[in-house]
Amino acid sequence: MLLTGLLLSGCGGGDGGGASSSKPPPAPAPSAAPSGTTAASNVSSLAPSEPTTITIPRIGVSAPVGQIGLKPGGQIEEPPLSRPNLAGWYKEGPTPGEVGPAVILGHVDADKKAAVFYRLKDLKPGDKIQIGRKDGTTATFTVERAQRVNKDAFPHQKVFGESLDHPALRLVTCGGAFDPRAGHYTENLIVYSRLTAS
Repeated sequence: MLLTGLLLSGCGGGDGGGASSSKPPPAPAPSAAPSGTTAASNVSSLAPSEPTTITIPRIGVSAPVGQIGLKPGGQIEEPPLSRPNLAGWYKEGPTPGEVGPAVILGHVDADKKAAVFYRLKDLKPGDKIQIGRKDGTTATFTVERAQRVNKDAFPHQKVFGESLDHPALRLVTCGGAFDPRAGHYTENLIVYSRLTAS
């Protein structure tokens, strides 16, 4: 089940537990890269368009993407446990393919069964992530690295608010051990990638 540091204190296995009231930083302002071409590469950034699907061939992911936002208390919403194959795009940030960090979250498991991001831990640098978009385009991202963090040390600014000169995608799920007393996992797994084809 997904977890975003202090934003979601419940992760996996049960009802999701509680959440704190901290909020992610505001989305960064768009970069000044000219004519849709990012400053850091020759790949053109894309116009805004909501993601509809996520495909990760290396780990067998082919799933729909819905939208998630903020709850009234400031916590990030979660895809429903009743739809374990659904990933959630954080709609307060960039769409995948726009300049800046787009964020998609997904459960690692639900009701003791594997969910959409169960094998996210197996991704390696160079692996591809394909995001189908509402306008009919596909944004292809290449994995750069993965990071494991304790849930109380989640890098909110880097994941949600980092100022970038290129389109990036962060995938977030749970990691570490499941703590049955707390009802959630002890870590987050964050996969960082950047747009390499569209």
